[in-house]
This record gives sequence, structure tokens and C-alpha cells, in this order.
Amino acid sequence: MSHTYEKLSSNKAKLTFTIPAEQFDEATQKAFLKLRSRINVPGFRRGKAPRRMIETLYGENVFYDEALESLFPDAYQEAVKEYDLKPVDQPEVNVDEIGAGKDLKFTAEVFVKPDVVLGEYKGLEVTCDQQQVTDEMIDARIAQDQERASRTLDVDDRPVEKGDTVNLDYAGEIDGVAFEGGTAENQTLEIGSNRFIPGFEEQMIGMEIGEEKDLHVTFPEEYHAKELAGKDAVFHVKVNGIQVTEKPELDDDFAADISEFDTFAEYRESVVKELTEQAEKNNRVALENAVLEKAGENATIDIPRAMIADEAEYILRDMAMRMEMQGMRMEDYLKYTGQTRDQMKSMYLPEAERRVRANLVIEAVGKAEKVEPTEEEIEKAIEEQARNMGQDLEKFRENLTDQQREYLKENAVIRKTLDLMIQDAKIVEKKDEPETKPVEEEKTEKEKPARKTSRKKKTEEEAKTEEKTAEGAAE
Repeated sequence: MSHTYEKLSSNKAKLTFTIPAEQFDEATQKAFLKLRSRINVPGFRRGKAPRRMIETLYGENVFYDEALESLFPDAYQEAVKEYDLKPVDQPEVNVDEIGAGKDLKFTAEVFVKPDVVLGEYKGLEVTCDQQQVTDEMIDARIAQDQERASRTLDVDDRPVEKGDTVNLDYAGEIDGVAFEGGTAENQTLEIGSNRFIPGFEEQMIGMEIGEEKDLHVTFPEEYHAKELAGKDAVFHVKVNGIQVTEKPELDDDFAADISEFDTFAEYRESVVKELTEQAEKNNRVALENAVLEKAGENATIDIPRAMIADEAEYILRDMAMRMEMQGMRMEDYLKYTGQTRDQMKSMYLPEAERRVRANLVIEAVGKAEKVEPTEEEIEKAIEEQARNMGQDLEKFRENLTDQQREYLKENAVIRKTLDLMIQDAKIVEKKDEPETKPVEEEKTEKEKPARKTSRKKKTEEEAKTEEKTAEGAAE
């Protein structure tokens, strides 16, 4: 067997194969022995008809496809390995010559990982957000702990007030007729949350436990249920119970209860440290993404569609996994949002292309700069992975396979390459209002053990779908 290689373009290769006649004839005989029991020949029991009889009846090429399929995988893999190709799609096979007593000749054209012509990737001027920890962010983070430390108390000596959580029954009618979704029992509602349609919560203020009352409301013109939009409705409401949330004072006792610190000042300082460290991580990720995007724009890359489709498929699988962890199936999410899986995949194609482009740029820069991690850098990658997975370092290191260690080594290459790309970058900050919500960690692909192909941060929204209850009172 022989083969040759031809580069058709920056992302496509052509392999030409010649398999000797005797090898093809042997494969054809094996195909006959494999398939003869499936072929019906009049006058013969299945599997007993001679090969010549079958070929006379069905054509001499009846076993050629099976023979080619048996020879192709080994021939193809040998050529891919010899020419160090990186296929990203299934090959397109074309037969040039085939027949008994003849050499088998065929070609395989396949898209491969594309060549990358790098442009400028050092000292780039980029625009990206760089977070600064503000007093508002610190207060918001402390408020989260305060909320978690709060307790709920039953109230039985006063009527409903704004901010209370009420347990209620309600039944809605339009023109005296009940409508679907407008009736519920033992529902909880925070008064002032604006979860229900305008006017509903306000009219409950002042009601006593056990009291029943008719609330007159009007559905908004833009209400999601078109048959109810703009309609006047009456809800008969009964208050079953009232609860109030009691928040602890922000003092030393609070700090001792919810943290390892004895004073509120020490606790607050720990919050500042936590937010500062997280802001630094987020700033690093933002800078990496901005530099990669700019370097990707400066590079020339003809990305095969198959690579983009594969990355989009990965995004959907990852999204489905996250949904399952939250107790929701992808099928249900698609149903609620009125989308098909193909529509969702199409929506993520631009993001998938950005990720693939970023991956290719990192790899190309690493090769151009001959980036090679030191043992210390590889060890650091191992330590971080063990920490991220919550495992003991020594046990994690002992159980590492060669493949896993190679993966972590490649992660170290990625990190070192990114260090090189951002070290001289010039940051032009956006002129946006300061972020006041708590800093949340931005997960990057290098922190994920399952896949190293993406260094772009995700832009997906958290998949959250809440089914509307009470057509008449729902938000």
C-alpha cells in the first residue's frame, strides 16, 4: 500500500491511496464470506451460493464497497499519522479505480486544523473593563451574608405591611367567569416584590389573618397571555398567614456567628480581601479575552465550518449539563422558550467561532514563541487542578495518568502563552458606571478539566426558566 499527500488549501488536505490488487482481492473475498449469508440467491440456501453466482446475479462489484470499507480505516489512519494531519471532519472519499485483479486507487479529501498566519499579538492596545472594588460592592456582599443569617418569624398581632411574606389563597374571575391559572391555594407572596400584576399587592396591605377581600385589578396591555391583556379582573383573596424577615444587626455578634472572625471590622476586611482577589482574577480574564480577540482579528485563519459546529455542539452539551445540575432538562427549556435545538445551536455559532479562533491563535503564538513550561509551572498547574477539584494534592498527583498530565502540561503552555501576550498590552478602560453588585468569579476554560479547547470566557446567560403560575396574578 502506498499513499501521497497534497495540501489543497490552508485548511484542506488530499490523500491519494494505492492498494495492491492482491490485497484488494483478499479484502473482497473476506467481504464475500461476511455478506453471503445476507444475500438471497434462487436455488441456494442462504450462505451457500458460490461467489461467482452472486456476482453474476448482482454484479461483480457487489462486494467492493465492503472491501473498501474494511481497507480504508487502517490506510487512512496510517497516512494521517505519517503526515501529522489534524482532521476536523469526516473525509470525502472518491474511488478512481476499482476491480478484480486491479490496484485499488482512491482519494480522501479532508478538512484539517487550519494554518494560522499571525499578525500583531504583542503590545496590543485593547479596551476592556477593569473592576475596582467599591464600598457599594462591599456593602452588597455583606448584605448577602446578612440575608442568609436572617430568620423568618410568624406575625399574628397586626395586619399585612409592605415587606411581609403572606400565605394566601386566591381565585380570579373576569366578568364573573373563572379563568385558567387564576386560582391557587397556600401561595406565598412578598408584599412589595411586584411579582403580581399592578395593584394586587398594594390592596393586600392592611388585611388581617383570616380576612377575605375582593381585589380589583387590570391586566397590563402587554401581558404575556394575550387573552387576558387589558382585561379587568376580580380576585377573591384570603390571608392565611403573615411572616416577617428579621435581619441581624451588623455588629461583632453577627461577624462571630457567620464567620471565623470575632469582630465586624475583621470580618469586613476579609470581605474586602475576597472581593479584591476576585476582581483581580476577573480583570485578568477580561484582559486575556480582549487581547485574544484583537490578536484573532489581526490573524488570518480560514476556519472549517466543522470546527465551529463542533464547538457550538460543545456549548450546548455544557449548557445541558448545567441545566441538569439545576434540575431542568434541555428538552423542557426548549419547550418553554419555543426554540429547537438547531435554532439554539445556530445562535451560538458566532461565540463558537470566537472560541475556536482564540484557541488557534494561542496555539500558533505558543509555537511561534517556542513556549515550553518549566517543571515548576507544570507542578503549579497540577496543584491548581487538585485545588479546583477539592482533592488532596498527593493523592491527586499519584492518580494522574500520562494523558491527564499531558493535558495539564498543555494548560501550563496556554497560561504561559497568555502571560506573554498580555504582559505589554495597553489597556483603554471603558467609560461605564462602576459595577455595584458583588464580584462573582468568571470561570475560564483552563479551569475545567474536561476540555482545554476554549480560552474565551463564556457569554451564555444562566439558563433559568420559571413557569408562570396564576395567569391572573402571575408576574
